[in-house]
Amino acid sequence: MHRSEGSVAAAPLLEVTRIYAEPAAARSERGRQVLARWPGAEVVEVASHWKIPEVHGDETNVGRWVRIKREALVLGEKKSLGVRPNGRSADFIAPSSANGCAMACAYCYVPRRKGYSNPITVFTNIDKIIGAITRHAGRQGPKPPNQCDPTDWVYDLGENNDCSVDALLSDNVADLVAAFRELPNAKASFATKYVNSELLELRPEGRTRIRFSLMPARASKLLDIRTSTIEQRLAALDDFVEAGYEVQVNFSPVVVYDGWLADWAELFEQLDAATNAATQRQLACEVIFLTHNESLHQVNLGWHPKAEELIWRPELQETKRSQNGATNVRYRWRDKQQYLAQFEQLLHQHLPYCHVRYAF
Repeated sequence: MHRSEGSVAAAPLLEVTRIYAEPAAARSERGRQVLARWPGAEVVEVASHWKIPEVHGDETNVGRWVRIKREALVLGEKKSLGVRPNGRSADFIAPSSANGCAMACAYCYVPRRKGYSNPITVFTNIDKIIGAITRHAGRQGPKPPNQCDPTDWVYDLGENNDCSVDALLSDNVADLVAAFRELPNAKASFATKYVNSELLELRPEGRTRIRFSLMPARASKLLDIRTSTIEQRLAALDDFVEAGYEVQVNFSPVVVYDGWLADWAELFEQLDAATNAATQRQLACEVIFLTHNESLHQVNLGWHPKAEELIWRPELQETKRSQNGATNVRYRWRDKQQYLAQFEQLLHQHLPYCHVRYAF
């Protein structure tokens, strides 16, 4: 096995100088492991990982957006261990082992949940998280085939985080991969925009699905901030298949702009050229068109207005009120159906072996 040439060093992404820690989390075995990885960091005791005004909960932090993500880290305990039904990308959403992200994609919905900049919170009670997943999987009966998977119950591990980046901080992801290796009826799944070659050593044995998010490089350079490049992600696909992962791709988000279809055709050609027969035989994809948010749009104008020129397009979009009352925007429904048909036709033309598992 060769190491992916596109692997990204951790140093530019994370240079932790301050760790906010709930006392019990800091005392735990996993908490001590994280603290040992950043021995020079200042440790600040906090009552709750949810309420740290210096790092989240205040959109006026926009001037320190990336700096907070690079330099701040939070240790907490996951209080809610419930498993939620999904039925789209996965059958279930597992209790997360982390929250937040060191990357700063302009379209990301995660900052809206915890307060904009939202650096990584590592949940240290990983044993309880794995226990909850294991018990839930044990209660499931036979799996009816569906768009998530034909034989296994699929648990999404990264709803509000990127597990590839989380693995730079602790063994939480390694422990989860090992746990799913032993579950006869379930597999893990997470999407990522970061190439972490350390994951190649975890022996998933087909029980963990990694979904590499892809979009045309021209758009990615503007929107995917602090991520691995598209070239690096493409170069990693064969390596992860060889290492025993089920590798799929997320074409996400699909952004409509002048020349967007030509850019996607180029990406499909690059994907075909970058992958061998083994990868192509097992390849499937999700297609997710852009959804944006009015509040995040206003914040982005303060730190990355160029991105908004591409993703805030009122002449193409309509509003949709989310369940939490936020104002989201998406492409007009009728137009989006046309865009999706064009996209899928192009995909079938260039990558006929790539099954569309889920489109939205």
